Amino acid sequence: MAGLKIESDGHPVRLKWHRLRRQLSDPLFSLDVMRTGFALGASMELDLRVRGDGGFVVLHDEELEGETTGRGRISGKILDELRNTRMRDGERPLTFSEDLAAMLQSAHPDALLQFDMKDEYEAIGNKGIEHLAAHLQDMSASVIVSGHCLDLIVAVRQKLPHLLRGIDPTDKLVDIYRQEGLRAVEKSLLADISGPTEPDTIYLQWSLLLQAAHDGLDMVSLCQSQGKRVDAWTFTLKNPAGGFSDAEWHDFSALMALKPDQITTDEAPATERAWSMRLAG
Repeated sequence: MAGLKIESDGHPVRLKWHRLRRQLSDPLFSLDVMRTGFALGASMELDLRVRGDGGFVVLHDEELEGETTGRGRISGKILDELRNTRMRDGERPLTFSEDLAAMLQSAHPDALLQFDMKDEYEAIGNKGIEHLAAHLQDMSASVIVSGHCLDLIVAVRQKLPHLLRGIDPTDKLVDIYRQEGLRAVEKSLLADISGPTEPDTIYLQWSLLLQAAHDGLDMVSLCQSQGKRVDAWTFTLKNPAGGFSDAEWHDFSALMALKPDQITTDEAPATERAWSMRLAG
């Protein structure tokens, strides 16, 4: 199975490949997986960290030690200093924003690549935004730029209005939920949806969606009523070969009943297969 989407009661839900992994056994941020996804028309996500020269590198952590053979903060390195650095798994070279711009030219029209920005706008600044503009000016809706920093997404909207945008207010909403309750969550979410980022997609943790729905707030429906798509992150099977456990099936089927537009997973083909097997009895 390709791991592109599943369907429930006629409602299609895309499966997004988290950190460029179609399955957990794939290397982190695999260019081979991205090429496959571009050919199939998959929805995929990668993380970007800003370099000292304003460009970006495909990594999650702010320091090189965890994921690569390098040392130090990424924001203090320029491109030439990173060219000989390798990923720890497989000694693969790093992927830079310059590489992504070239690869995007060959993407399937249905493919969607999410640039999840891990730095604040204060760190990225105008230099980083100008870098994105220089390399993504001719890109179509094949790219969606997301992040939790709303100032950053506003800056992207102003400089690159043709790109899709996403926001992830999960952490903020969890705190509001705990301290002020569900009505305050609804108010805050609506404010973000209608705010200056003008987002296409709202990224929300799947367990938050289920808890809120249990307590009386359908956050998926709320977002969709405002013309926004919803990505529920990140649901990954503990035993991909064995399919859903009963507890996982309870949660996943409840999530599907909310009808999100997309579900982020590290095991897309296995999730599609497990879904089909459960529906078939």
